[in-house]
Parts: sequence; C-alpha cells; structure tokens
Amino acid sequence: MRRMLKLRNRLLALFCLLVFIGFGFLFFRTWVVQKPFGVIIFINDGLSTNTLAAARMYDGGADRRLEAERFPRLALVGNRAHDYAVPDEAAAATAIATGVRSSHRAISVDPKGAALESLLALARKSGRATGLVTTGNLTDPTPAAFYAHTADARDTAALAEQYLNAEPVDIVLGGGLAAFTPENKGGHRKDGRDLWLELRGKGYTLVRTKAELENTPAFLSGPVTGLFAEGALPFSSQVESGSQQPTLSDMVRRAIEFLQTNPGGYFLVVDCALVTRAAEQNLGEAVLSETVDFDRALALAREYAGEKALVVAVGKRDVGGLSLNGAPLRTDHGVSLLGRNASGQPALTWATGPNAQPVATAAPADGSAPPRMVEVSNPVEPAAFGVPVALPTSRDMIFVGSGPGSEPISGFLQNTDVFRILREQL
Repeated sequence: MRRMLKLRNRLLALFCLLVFIGFGFLFFRTWVVQKPFGVIIFINDGLSTNTLAAARMYDGGADRRLEAERFPRLALVGNRAHDYAVPDEAAAATAIATGVRSSHRAISVDPKGAALESLLALARKSGRATGLVTTGNLTDPTPAAFYAHTADARDTAALAEQYLNAEPVDIVLGGGLAAFTPENKGGHRKDGRDLWLELRGKGYTLVRTKAELENTPAFLSGPVTGLFAEGALPFSSQVESGSQQPTLSDMVRRAIEFLQTNPGGYFLVVDCALVTRAAEQNLGEAVLSETVDFDRALALAREYAGEKALVVAVGKRDVGGLSLNGAPLRTDHGVSLLGRNASGQPALTWATGPNAQPVATAAPADGSAPPRMVEVSNPVEPAAFGVPVALPTSRDMIFVGSGPGSEPISGFLQNTDVFRILREQL
C-alpha cells in the first residue's frame, strides 16, 4: 500500500513538474521572447555569389560593400524542385512561400495538386497586416505563390481572377495591369472582363502613378492595389527624374508606411523581378544595376522598419550563369567593367541565353514550323549556348538576415527552410 502511495505521489510530482515546465516555456515564448513587429522578405535572383560580387564591383570597385554584405546572418540555400534538380520560377517561389517543393509550373500546390498555405496567409491569420511588392507582373509566379494556387503558372488570366477573389492583401504594388483589363482597353483578357474595375467595386483603393501612391493616406481601412505598368516595370536606369513611375525603393517605403499602422505588426514580401528579366535576355549591365537598386531598397527597409523588424533577403534561383571575367583593376567600376578589354576579351559572359551565335528561336506552339536560327554577330556579352531565354543554373543562393528571429540563418540550408524560419516569427 505504501509503495502504491509513493508511486502515486511521484507521478503526481512529475505531472506538476511537467505542467510547470510547460507554463514556463509558454511564458518565455510569449512575454520574454517577443516576436518581431515587422517581417520583411526580399526575393531576388541576383543573390548568387557570382552576381553579388560583380554588382559590388560595378557599384564602387573591389573595396565596395553592399548592404546585403552588412547583414549579420548568412547562409547558402539549395533550391531543387520536387521533380527537377534545378527549379523553374514557380517551383522555387512555392518552396519559399509554402515550405513544400512543388513540380515545375505549379504555384502553391503540392505534387498531388492540393492547395498549400503561404506565409502571407499565415501572417494574416496571426493578425498581421500584409503587403506584396514586385517590379514584375503581379501575376508572375513569385508574387502569385503568396496569394494563388494553380498547376499552370502560364495562365495569367486565371491568376488575376484568383487575386480578385482571394482574401485581400492590405497593400500590393507592382506591374501587370494588362492581365486585369480586356483587349478593348489595351489589356490581354479575352473574356471581356475588367478586373481592375471589379477591384474598385470590392472596395479596393486603386493607384496608377507615383503621385497617387504618395498622396494615398496610410491609415486607409481598405486594401490598396497599385499597378504602374501594363507589364513589368521599366529598369531603374530607364526611370527619368520627375517620372510618375515609382522606383522599388518608393514602393518599399510606402508599403512599410502603410503596414506599420497595424498594431498587430506586419508581413511584407518584395519580389525583385527585374533582375530575372534582365538575366533572361543576357543584359549584364541591367542585371548589375537592378541588383544595386535592390540593395538600396534593402537598406531603406532596414532603416524604415527599425531594429524590432526581421528583414531577410534570399536568392530564389540563378538565371543565365553570369560571370565577371579577366583581371579588372581594384578600383574599376561602372562602365569600365563592361564591353571588352584591350585584348578583346569580354568582361561579362553567360552560360546560356540569346547572346550566342547562332541562336535557335522557339518553334510555334502549334508545331507549324521548326525553330529557325538567328545570327548574332560578335556579341559583347557572349553566351556559351544560344537559347531565346536564358536557362536557370544549378547554384546555391545567398540567404541573409538581420533582426530578431534571424539567428537560424546559418550554414547550408534548403529553400524550404526559409519558410520554416519565417513562419516561427509570425
């Protein structure tokens, strides 16, 4: 009988100890370890070691240090898809947005076609305000991975409709208006619907210019959508002073100003899509200038968000295989890194893309004609293998972080780990 009482008392004491530990852990997580007020993720295909090194030299020479290099946390990220070792944009974005590897062309659905919950949806559930900024089209795979679900990333008309019907994102800024407007209004929609007007009917505040963006009050209760171009936004070097085209830094700054009014914190996604578009066409200087432009927006985000924000930047995948070659001088920068040196050797080269000789153009989708060859004479930035659009390459990408919650960013990670690390901070 005494043994039974002793065993019972021990079990009761063990139970009380476990309850005490549980309450202690809850107290520690809730009141001692505060989650960051803001969580911002930059997604940029220019965050590979080759591109970042070239962008650093382009911006100021070998001694220049970019903002991304000042982040205290650093990791390399592997990025395979479910079905391929090298992911396309849809699969790479889905892994970051949902923590699950999908098949090529699939956006935020698993290999069996089931919809996956994104970081943006989880942030909304936790009471955070949400934002999405892109320099490309709103219906491109990377931004779409945070609000849509489809097995075919090419169906941009359907993605625009999903945006209309999805839970509203508090502020969305970028390009791609043509996917929302009908052909008779200069858009691409063949169904005749004007989703842009339908958004207004659902209570969205719509903006089309930099002036409208700056003049829109940050305390609006309804969602804000700003689309500033029919397609992707122009390269930063093409935006003239005084233009009504907002820059990436303009959009990031205004998004943070809008989102910071929410007492429950916020989550912001920034897609630096123009780096990808430049790389696909072997536009080396545009890749470097857009990477520098991203870096300036990254610095601005850290300044505006403050020390209580978690700010991270991750490379989704590398495109084209850009390399800076030869032996430039330590102080060489800007245009001195472009073109050919005195020996006729190219400073910038590509693994794949249209800057090769000859180039095979794509065949018509209906198979009515074979691919044809187009001669490219003596390209300044030659590609080793000619294709109409540069191919993704097998490279680990850079992942940097700063602020509370960035501690797990270290060593060699996988693209799905980005989701896991951010989810813990929402």
